[in-house]
Parts: sequence; C-alpha cells; structure tokens
Amino acid sequence: MTSAPHSHDLRTQLDSLTTEAFRPELAGIDQLPTLEIARLMNAEDARVPGAVAACLPQIAAAIDAVAERMSRGGRLVYAGAGTAGRLGVLDASECPPTFNTRPGQVVGLIAGGPEAMVTSVEGAEDSRELARADLDALALTPDDSVVGVSASGRTPYAVGAVEYARSRGALTIGLACNAGSALAAAADHGIEIVAGPELITGSTRLKSGTAQKLVLNMLSTITMIRLGKTYGNLMVDVRASNAKLRARSRRIVALATGAGEEEIEAALAATDGEVKNAILALLADVDGPTAARLLERSDGHLRAALAAAHASAEQ
Repeated sequence: MTSAPHSHDLRTQLDSLTTEAFRPELAGIDQLPTLEIARLMNAEDARVPGAVAACLPQIAAAIDAVAERMSRGGRLVYAGAGTAGRLGVLDASECPPTFNTRPGQVVGLIAGGPEAMVTSVEGAEDSRELARADLDALALTPDDSVVGVSASGRTPYAVGAVEYARSRGALTIGLACNAGSALAAAADHGIEIVAGPELITGSTRLKSGTAQKLVLNMLSTITMIRLGKTYGNLMVDVRASNAKLRARSRRIVALATGAGEEEIEAALAATDGEVKNAILALLADVDGPTAARLLERSDGHLRAALAAAHASAEQ
C-alpha cells in the first residue's frame, strides 16, 4: 500500500486548488431544465475575459520578451498535458496558415506525444523526464521561448518543461489558472488567470480551458503583429494553400491597396502569390523582385519597406 501517502498528498493538493473547488450550490444541477443549465454555464464563461483582463500587463510583458527572441530566429514552444497540451498544439498548428511561419517556428508539445491529442496517455503528465526529453529533441537555444501550460499550475510535465528550458537559457512563461502556482513561480513570466471553480467540479476544460485559449491567442497573434506578420489588421503573411485562402489573399490586397481586380491579379502573379509583396508592389509602384528585396531588408515589416521605397523614390 505504498501509494496511499501519495494519494493522500495529491487529494490534499487538489483540495487547495481554486480550479478543483466544489460548489454546493450547484449540487442539483443535473435536475435543472436544460435551458437553465445553459444559462448557468454561459454566465460562468462570461467571467473568463475579466479574469484575463486582470493579467494583461503580465501577458504583454511576456509577448514583448517572446517577440524580441523570435525576431532573432527563436522559436515559440508550448508544453502541456491533456486539455492544456491540446490547446498548445492547436495554437501552434494554426500559425503556419495564418502567419506563414516557418516549419518548427511555433511548436506544440503534448505529454505523451501526438497520440495524446485524441486519447489519454496514462502517466505522461506526471513525468518531468518526458518534458526534458521532448525539449532535448528540439535542441533549445537562448533565443527560444517555452510556455508551460497547466490549469492546476502543478502538472509535472509543464513545470518540468519550464524548469529545464530555463536551465538551458531559454525564455520561460508559466500559464496557470490558480494563484501561487508552482508553474508561474518556476518561470521568468508567470501568468495566472483565476476564473474561479468550474461548473462541473474539476473539469478544467471549461473555464480554465477557455482562459488558456484566450491567452494563447494573444501570445501568438500579438507576437506575430510585433514581428510584422500583419499590416494593420490584415493577415498579409497568409499562405494561400487552398481556394478559400486564395480568395482571401486577393481580398486582403484589395483592402490594403484599393486596386482593381486586374491590377491585383497582375501583382500577385508578379510576386508568386505573396500577398505582402503584392501590396508593396502596388503601393510603392515597384516590380516583384524589388518588392522582395525591400521586404528582406526590412525583416518582413511592410510599413518599414514602404517607407524605404518612398524614401528611395524621393531621392
């Protein structure tokens, strides 16, 4: 019976977590009409944005630190188990089509590997060694940023990932949904979104998952804005990999330039379908190769490339 003390310790830890708190007033929720349960759940979800708002200064500081490193070629790596890990993988997988990030530039690690996206991998979340091995495979550098994600803030895989990444000199962020978490304490930047106990006791895929999704949206999106992946609120680095995205590409060029359909088609043809290059070609009245050179010299920032093109034209 050697596991009994550990089980008791774990129960004690869970009892102290806000995300695991039992709400007696909801003990009869299964006897309520469906519409009333939906209203209760919706009211709980409405608490999440306010909890995120309370942490915006910490979130912004973390984003600036990530963007600085990524501008030097670093990677953004999410590490988590269960729902938290799946949300990280989701966010990472959406960066290439949205922002044309390079393969491996934004990485999602989930305890137990790809299989854990759809099935539970027993024991994976309890392994710090597994986190170390997963990060070792990436050959971390000081320009990389590692975000440990865990609702409880105590998941060994997430905490271990942050501790190991920090020992390698990488930037570390700990995203948790409980105050005073081990995960936030282990990281350079701790972000603790406390949205309160869940509607279903301990079901952290609910408010905690929503909070994590909102913060991960901010981390990746605003970092990409800082890196010049947008022009205003337009996705100028979108990768036109299907018919919908090709139509979106033409629309983005139109919104950015006000050009007609024929001009847009010609500009996209001259720039191999690169939206950002086509916009620059139209706004600065330059050819495709010149647009590419200007953007390369401006580290992909369209506004800087436009300023350089106009300065050159004036000279």
